[in-house]
Amino acid sequence: MAEVIYMPKLSDTMTEGVVASWLKNVGDAVKNGELLAEIETDKATMEFESFYDGVLLHIGVETGKSAPVNALLAIIGQAGEDISSYLNAAPVAEEPVKNEEVKSAPVVETPVPKPVAVPINEPKSTPILNVSNDKVYASPLAKKLAEEKGIDLQYVTGSGENGRIVKRDVDHYIPHPNGTSSSAGQSVGLTTETYSDEPISQMRKTIARRLAESKFTAPHFYLTLDIAMDNAMAFRTSVNATEGYKISFNDIVVKAVALSLKKHPTVNSSWMGEFIRRNQHVNIGVAVAVEDGLLVPVIRFADTKGFMQISSEVKEFAGRAKEKKLQPADWEGNTFTISNLGMFGIESFTAIVNPPDSCILAVGGIKEVPVVKNGQVVPGNVMKVTLSCDHRVVDGASGSAFLQTFKNYMENPVSMLL
Repeated sequence: MAEVIYMPKLSDTMTEGVVASWLKNVGDAVKNGELLAEIETDKATMEFESFYDGVLLHIGVETGKSAPVNALLAIIGQAGEDISSYLNAAPVAEEPVKNEEVKSAPVVETPVPKPVAVPINEPKSTPILNVSNDKVYASPLAKKLAEEKGIDLQYVTGSGENGRIVKRDVDHYIPHPNGTSSSAGQSVGLTTETYSDEPISQMRKTIARRLAESKFTAPHFYLTLDIAMDNAMAFRTSVNATEGYKISFNDIVVKAVALSLKKHPTVNSSWMGEFIRRNQHVNIGVAVAVEDGLLVPVIRFADTKGFMQISSEVKEFAGRAKEKKLQPADWEGNTFTISNLGMFGIESFTAIVNPPDSCILAVGGIKEVPVVKNGQVVPGNVMKVTLSCDHRVVDGASGSAFLQTFKNYMENPVSMLL
């Protein structure tokens, strides 16, 4: 008897998947535990293995195509087995099935739209006549300019109201190669408006949905603080001068945040709808930019780890994230998130809370500025941080207390070793 394989749910946020590649072809023998396909989820490309022995009789989702969770992915059975009943029982639907609880969804193949670009060097072969009952719809100024330039307005496409030709249409007009015309909408050159449409990746879809939900359901407020970084810079230089040791400012930030969360559990909490969860453990998500968007691998029990261990894990996660080799366990379970854009030259910014966290810390770059010390203006190094808070869980006073503790650790990094 044939076995039907459905699109698996490979992450907690996955609603549909894209088949990155098939590792077996129709007619190939398949064994239980053997790799069958690579499936792109919203966060990574993951290997999918067969749970059955037999022959691959049907592929329901072609390479590069997407389908919702529980859609028919493949059929495995005995060679020559009739599977028409399985295929006929699956009606074609125009829209993908989104209900993750459905266990026998219809066959759905959602084509990924191919990029579309307006030609830059190829004007249309047939000019468009802008005439109605021998009357050309154009502004007086457009008519005057066309007469001065010797342009026949009947071949110019108007961009004004109701297709009316206006001055810019005449200015952008380029004659058609066959001697007729090419108008503003068809012109070629630096003034041509061109674009391309790119398909939305699974990751970008999920980022858009989750952050929109967070932004419009969680009441955000923001707390910004300046931190003197002179001691942190000297501390990092001293550590990195030791053979075999190398840490970044971000590693220092992660450690300082972790220790601060232990002292302020309110900030290390989650809104659960009917209750607030106070987390005793500290799992810090570190945002990593990748080609398709953003991944947030998690440093677990960060408060118990030293600078070098934090540094090693962050580097490993960043490398695996960019290669799309992270697993669900790598990005689940965060209790707080850090987003650092300082290395991109950003002085300060605000971030959107990353559910289920109640807070996210946006870290800017270190900037040399004049500061007042002992009544004198001297050069100093300052870093701006902004804490985004979910007001359902965190109030201004508790968020401020957390930032003050964080500030003390950053300005006296040796205290984190005590």
